[in-house]
Amino acid sequence: MKVKTILVSQPEPAPDVKSPYLDLVEKQKLKIDFRPFIHVEGVDVTEFRKEKINIADYSAIIFTSRNAIDHFFRICEESRYEVPIELKYFCVSEAIAFYLQKYVVYRKRKIYYGKLTFKDLVPILKKHKKETFLLPTSDILKPDVPKLLESINLKYKRAVLYRTVCSDLSDLEDVKYDILVFFSPFGIKSLFENFPDFKQGDTRIAGFGSTTQKAIKDAGLRLDIATPTPEAPSMTMALEAYVKEANKRQY
Repeated sequence: MKVKTILVSQPEPAPDVKSPYLDLVEKQKLKIDFRPFIHVEGVDVTEFRKEKINIADYSAIIFTSRNAIDHFFRICEESRYEVPIELKYFCVSEAIAFYLQKYVVYRKRKIYYGKLTFKDLVPILKKHKKETFLLPTSDILKPDVPKLLESINLKYKRAVLYRTVCSDLSDLEDVKYDILVFFSPFGIKSLFENFPDFKQGDTRIAGFGSTTQKAIKDAGLRLDIATPTPEAPSMTMALEAYVKEANKRQY
């Protein structure tokens, strides 16, 4: 069936960002909507205190995301804890490290970062094993993160400062799309939490990454578009290839 509409289960790109989805809209004459299926909610100070973590006991912080940065400084503010200048920051990527400028004077802080993945950060962490690390996270954490930290015998403590929760999608109940695009297993969880009786029918489903694709199949859904692949390393490339083929068959 011809593809005219796509729903991407992520926030809409910022207006000042040249998104490849906009190119897809123009090239293929599509309607593409964006709607996060999940969002994060911060843990309140009372709940944080139950973790019995004294931030002052830690000389370094490991940040894996911008959300982790936001909620670390939020908890510090709500706890009336003044973050010391000498605190060291270790970030998974340069982009996450630069985000620290929202809260600290960047050039006056000791900030280290990896290339892109947590694994890239490990060699840097190994050079600072005398530090005591705090790892602010969501309630959901990739299992390879603690495994890597434990493999180098790092002294660290995980602090759950925010949670990933399903968004309310009830306003979409009567809205139909030709393709639904997912980037995490939690998007699939949200789909069925909002619409327990969801039937795929002619709706095509796209999944990015092996864990997302597994969640789609485990839910009894048909995976129509899988990426990344050597031919289509990005979701937009995979969608464009699929739409071209699907719409060509209609002529």
